[in-house]
Amino acid sequence: MIDNRFAPYGAFTIRAALGIMFIAHAYLKIAVFTVPGFAGFLGQMGYPTFLAWPIILAELFGGLAILTGFYARIVSVALLPVLLGAALIHAPNGWVFNAPNGGWEYPAFLAAAAIAHILIGDGALAMKPVTLSSSPATTLRTRAG
Repeated sequence: MIDNRFAPYGAFTIRAALGIMFIAHAYLKIAVFTVPGFAGFLGQMGYPTFLAWPIILAELFGGLAILTGFYARIVSVALLPVLLGAALIHAPNGWVFNAPNGGWEYPAFLAAAAIAHILIGDGALAMKPVTLSSSPATTLRTRAG
């Protein structure tokens, strides 16, 4: 049973936590790992190093959009490949994220949180909420207002 009085605030909590996580990870890549360091890591893992900036910017601006609820469900869909890519990169390190070089449980959990956000909706305090449409022509649409 869903408690309709508090469900919008639960959805907001998931959305806010997901947005803050993306912002924090973008900051981590800039301030701690550095962009060249992150690019080197990507290269070491067999990925193109030029993906460093697009990933960082996607996390930063995507995180801001999710946090503020600005087309947030669409942004969560768009960022799923980043989360699934992170899970794949960390998969050889094992399950637990505190393993050397991090395991895959944290990015997998965040992917699940993004999917929950997509399915549940933006919740309370969203700037430009998006709703699922029953029309096959338009799966996602913004609420008028």
